[in-house]
Amino acid sequence: MPAELPYRVEVTASAAELAERYSALAAGEASGHLATVGGRAMLRREMGKIAFFTLSEWTGSVQLFAGAQWTERFGELLHVSLGDWLAATGEVVRTKTGELSVRVQRWELLAEARRTFGDKWRGIADTDTRYRQRYADMWANPRSREVLLTRSRAVSSLRRFLEGRGFVEVETPVFQTVAGGAAARPFVTHHNALDMDLYLRIALELHLKRLVVGGMEKVFEIGRVFRNEGLSPRHNPEFTMLELYQAYADYYDMMALTEEMVSHVAREVTGGTHLVYSGRAVELAPPWRRASLLELVEEHAGIELSLDMGLNELRKRAAAAGVAVEDPWGPGKLVLEIYEKTTEPNLWGPVFVMDYPKEVSPLARDHRSKAGFVERFEPIVAGRELGNAFSELTDPDEQRANFEAQAKLRAAGDEEAMAFDEDYVRALEYGLPPTGGLGIGIDRLAMLLSGAETIREVIAFPTLRPEVHERQ
Repeated sequence: MPAELPYRVEVTASAAELAERYSALAAGEASGHLATVGGRAMLRREMGKIAFFTLSEWTGSVQLFAGAQWTERFGELLHVSLGDWLAATGEVVRTKTGELSVRVQRWELLAEARRTFGDKWRGIADTDTRYRQRYADMWANPRSREVLLTRSRAVSSLRRFLEGRGFVEVETPVFQTVAGGAAARPFVTHHNALDMDLYLRIALELHLKRLVVGGMEKVFEIGRVFRNEGLSPRHNPEFTMLELYQAYADYYDMMALTEEMVSHVAREVTGGTHLVYSGRAVELAPPWRRASLLELVEEHAGIELSLDMGLNELRKRAAAAGVAVEDPWGPGKLVLEIYEKTTEPNLWGPVFVMDYPKEVSPLARDHRSKAGFVERFEPIVAGRELGNAFSELTDPDEQRANFEAQAKLRAAGDEEAMAFDEDYVRALEYGLPPTGGLGIGIDRLAMLLSGAETIREVIAFPTLRPEVHERQ
């Protein structure tokens, strides 16, 4: 790197700040104020002894207006490469054509761009290159940067919403001796000093509920979780979850909290609750529809289901619906698979899908009036599960029995069955009050708010196959 490049620059205003501060400046008018701006030179137009540059930075862009009569080292400036980082100081003016500009008096090169950002009109089109080289994608495709900023604003809004309602943010372990809280295959690593295997967490749930046992009545965490699963437009092996737990609450309280929170974030991030996703309207303002899983399957797929109709009949109905049935599945698992195959993708919502079979919900509390079901719901928006919530199971004996049933499934070959967490059962033995719990997928919420069609758009650096480098 050339020695003359500076170590720091005093940038006095962003593009967005200039646009707001000088919005009333008329065409052809000068402000009388100096500003120093920084960013990349992304476009250049030369007109004899004057030149115009578009200087882009993270809040937007501003025009640089340079001329041989007033700009130091004007000739050198004309040889700047597109993509180079510059700082420029000059008076803020509005040109005769109405473009807000910095009339450059002096400038300096901050960093050279030795690689280009693709065709300036088309950006980088190859998706693999875009996700792998996000640092280039964000300049070539400004939409990519805006999607990630939307995600950031959404997370910030969620935090403010929860803190304003008395929730406390906490941190729980990423390395765990037992990977619990979800049905998923974990990643395994090894701790050399302790000579023991550890798992990257697949959920935040069990440690957060331990904190409720400890007396923290409203807790939440926004954290990375890791699941050793395949890739899809909705799945990445590492992703971000918001999980929260509230003492003295049930799943009805969690429904009210969910619709209020999501609609609040939508208003703060997008300006309203009416969105358009994949060309279809979505209205996020409360109240959201509430309907049972069985009711929705009958409504959307025309399939009548009951846990009491017998395993053989449920298998027939699953097969007729195109579900590949596996021998260990009981009635509850069959009902869930039929729902996920025939109904969930067709629910535009938003809708709270309520009352799941107990067989597939080992951490949720029994339904207070429906035998064989638990008080669990999933909020579905635009055909996708946005989260998961329970009236939490508080009985340690029942939780132990559920873990034992999961252990049998794991022993039979189900790698996604939950592991037995003895310490969590011990925590419940100290007493967990009635508690409502909710998990929201941050990535899927960001997809909804930004209009992104794939989870890779909202993760700055999604998981990809290793790049193959050819050696000379």
